[in-house]
Amino acid sequence: MKRMDEALSKLARSPDFKERYESMRREILEDPAVKAFLDEQEDRIPPDVLDKNLMKLYEFKTQSFGCEKCPSLEGCINMMKGYEPKLVWRRGGIDIDYHRCPRKVRDDEQRKNEKLIKSLYVPKDILHADFSSLDLGDNGRLKAIELAEEFIENYTKDKSSKGLYIYGPFGVGKSYLLGAIANDLADMNVSSLIVYFPEFIRELKQSFNDQSMDKKLEVVKTAPILMIDDIGAETMSSWMRDDILGTILQFRMLEGLPTLFTSNFNYDGLEHHLTYSQRGEKEEMKAKRIMERIQYLTNPVEMKGANRRK
Repeated sequence: MKRMDEALSKLARSPDFKERYESMRREILEDPAVKAFLDEQEDRIPPDVLDKNLMKLYEFKTQSFGCEKCPSLEGCINMMKGYEPKLVWRRGGIDIDYHRCPRKVRDDEQRKNEKLIKSLYVPKDILHADFSSLDLGDNGRLKAIELAEEFIENYTKDKSSKGLYIYGPFGVGKSYLLGAIANDLADMNVSSLIVYFPEFIRELKQSFNDQSMDKKLEVVKTAPILMIDDIGAETMSSWMRDDILGTILQFRMLEGLPTLFTSNFNYDGLEHHLTYSQRGEKEEMKAKRIMERIQYLTNPVEMKGANRRK
């Protein structure tokens, strides 16, 4: 509102005020979003009301929609940071309602989840991962990158999409690839959740005392797209395998929710890991049951190359 007042004040002091005012008026009224609203409300808005509400239309026109003009949530240019405007007809005049922008929605969802699952805190290089930083000239990584891009392209909210099981040695960029996928999905306004699995299991064990385990488990089970990072690095127990991992996978399999994994083990190696508990118990059938769900949810792809952490 202040910006419009300042603009009008400058116009009023200029010798060609009327001409410039009409030019600004035309520019506002020819804005596609403004025009669409006025066309929709044409039976309710007489010309005199339109001129009285020109400042509201200017306020609306000069802001960002769908985060298009904003470099980040912190750099949001709108009058209400993190909120985008919507024109409404209210009590005989044009008004503006503000609703959360896509970045604000994602940020709120992440903050809500972070209160429940501390393992969402991943290294900065993962949070800022993108496909442009991945080495496409490395044949050991190329297939995994191609399948990751294919997963993003094929994903729709109305159709279940098979996830990926990305396996390979330490330091080849498996976790970074998950971050790149998550960031590309975020650009499509699709929520995803990356869970560092060993830390998640440790947190759940500590949750027995504060009774928050069910809430944490529910967040992971129901995430639109779940990425389980470093499965197989946790200390195996029957409770972890059957009551936690089995519960998550069974729910996601029945609901058709995409699930991705990274691991140092291939399918056979992970099955062997899941077969033996920390007490030395051998439970082959239970391990096979978990692997059957993982294989149903994913396509395996190996990621090879030099350890880039060194």
